[in-house]
Amino acid sequence: MRELVNKDRVLAFMKALGRDAKVQARVYLVGGASAVLTGWRQSTIDIDLKIIPDDAIFEAIPRLKKELQINLEIASPDHFIPPLPEWEERSPFIGQEGKISFFHFDFYSQALAKIERGFAQDLEDVDAMIRAELISSGHALDLFDAIESELIRYPAIDPKGFRDAVEKFFGR
Repeated sequence: MRELVNKDRVLAFMKALGRDAKVQARVYLVGGASAVLTGWRQSTIDIDLKIIPDDAIFEAIPRLKKELQINLEIASPDHFIPPLPEWEERSPFIGQEGKISFFHFDFYSQALAKIERGFAQDLEDVDAMIRAELISSGHALDLFDAIESELIRYPAIDPKGFRDAVEKFFGR
């Protein structure tokens, strides 16, 4: 079992990945990694990320997992729910390490994906995003409305159940 990941370990991963990158890429941190960097959680079990272009630095992932004794997963909200319009423009810049630009994956995308999953920790994270003013209820509802017709492409999602959960959470 690997150690939990705290802010220092996320930053060490970013530095190591940037050091080894041979090509320009964007890395979007997701979930617990965003939570520990923004300070609403002290630790997480892994670093979830999305890499663009998606084949830019995959060869480094297995080596860094071993070297840093850290759990790394290629997982982002758009694997679980339709991509939200303009998600990249809403993804806050974290920093640059070597040829890698690091961002938080759009917090609205993260929030809606967490609500769809419905786990207690996920819902606590969405509450933390609201308290930190990273998302607003009204805009989250508008963005859900924008992707609702695309839910048919995600057969694991119950569209009505997802809508009910979003409306209940955001108070519509």
